[in-house]
Amino acid sequence: MATKRALISVSDKTGIVEFARQVASLGFEIISTGGTKKVLAENAIPVKSVSEVTGFPEIMDGRVKTLHPAIHGGLLGKQDNDSHMQQLADQGIMPIQLVCVNLYPFQQTIARSGLTVEEAIENIDIGGPAMLRASAKNHESVAVVVDPADYETVLKGLETGELSLKERRRLAAKVYRHTAGYDAMIAEYMTNLAEEEQPESVTITYTLKQPLRYGENPHQKAAFYQKPLGTAFSIANAKQLHGKELSYNNINDADAALQIVKEFDQPAAVAVKHMNPCGVGTGESVAEAFQKAYDADPTSIFGGIVALNREVDAQTASALHEIFLEIVIAPSFSNEALEILTSKKNIRLLEVDFSAKDMKENKLTSVAGGLLIQDLDYATLDDSEMKIATKREPTQAEWEALKFGWKVVKHVKSNAIVVADRQMTLGVGAGQMNRIGAANIALEQAGEKAKGAILASDAFFPMDDTVEAAAKAGITAIVQPGGSVRDEDSIKKADEYGIAMVFTGIRHFKH
Repeated sequence: MATKRALISVSDKTGIVEFARQVASLGFEIISTGGTKKVLAENAIPVKSVSEVTGFPEIMDGRVKTLHPAIHGGLLGKQDNDSHMQQLADQGIMPIQLVCVNLYPFQQTIARSGLTVEEAIENIDIGGPAMLRASAKNHESVAVVVDPADYETVLKGLETGELSLKERRRLAAKVYRHTAGYDAMIAEYMTNLAEEEQPESVTITYTLKQPLRYGENPHQKAAFYQKPLGTAFSIANAKQLHGKELSYNNINDADAALQIVKEFDQPAAVAVKHMNPCGVGTGESVAEAFQKAYDADPTSIFGGIVALNREVDAQTASALHEIFLEIVIAPSFSNEALEILTSKKNIRLLEVDFSAKDMKENKLTSVAGGLLIQDLDYATLDDSEMKIATKREPTQAEWEALKFGWKVVKHVKSNAIVVADRQMTLGVGAGQMNRIGAANIALEQAGEKAKGAILASDAFFPMDDTVEAAAKAGITAIVQPGGSVRDEDSIKKADEYGIAMVFTGIRHFKH
């Protein structure tokens, strides 16, 4: 007669038959439920139903089956505590030494299209988390395994009788991470269902995608975690077709490039360095768009990251191949393009699902002791109440250039100034402590090309010096949010030089 008992009940049945067979060979009596019991019995593994142990049938379509003292007493009784063991014996309850449980697939369920609320609710596991948490609490007496990746380790420990306390604690910690993540997904689903925008607490969960060699600098440790059910339009869900693994800085820069290129419907190319665009171009083809992005700043693009919103063809690939790039991101690559680009060993090629680019997520920023949560900046000119502040209105060509510049400046670190024409950036001033400093950088970079170009500013002008500098460089139109107490000074200065200036009423600070 078996003197040890194992409870096995899993939704993910990967490797469970072989695991259970070896558990049985080690002298364990196995108890199980529903589908797991059926699979084990079909594979000639001796198994007893939970109902036989509890003396109580499954009820309410299986909602109640393991929530019983005959199960939880066996899980929670400390087997080195004589009083606990006596109480279990008095109640005819056999201790449980091994628990193998994983939960209803809530994540996979809510990812399905056409899901009803009722279906989602029915896939909230109650008994599974209760058993896991109880077993993990009593891990000195109960070996608890939630991940098929741990089956081999647990079996080896059981065979040798050397499943150490350290290993049991590792398994218990994994259980609590697993149930916490599971509850976090349910909490997010229910919060969205209830349409609560700022609940009293927020619990988030991410799963390890890959350890990173280091963080921003070699002395910093780092790892890349992925949000379950996160948007497909992301670096986290990108398919890497070629090249060495991504670094911490690569991931940040690649995300920045994606966020910019999604602003454009026409063929577009974005080159990014240190999370700022160094060149943005559009054109009739993706090859033309990339050429404009390259021409915008042929120096800074070296060692940068390029994102394109069309398939990379052979012509574009040939141009990309001519310079050193860390990463190329696109919705797809032609076979000819792959042949050209993969001739370089280290370049990373990432394929991203652009069909999901309009899915919205929050932006999370950690600070010491806290977390900032906000909507991503999805505002466009369509959301603004544009006002022509000057005597002269923009020409049609200037309007097109203003719209282009406004799309780009929103993604430049503040204080931000962008000089552009209708199809490309000509100068970018990023991350300066004052606005005239950012303007001077952008205008100097644009040089002679600033004549007849537009200037976009992420925030209002606190004084008229930026307009003065723009006018002297040859800028003919400006787009900015407006809202300064000294707006009138900037308007007068623009009128003095015949510059058309548009106020959007929307600010695009980016820190």
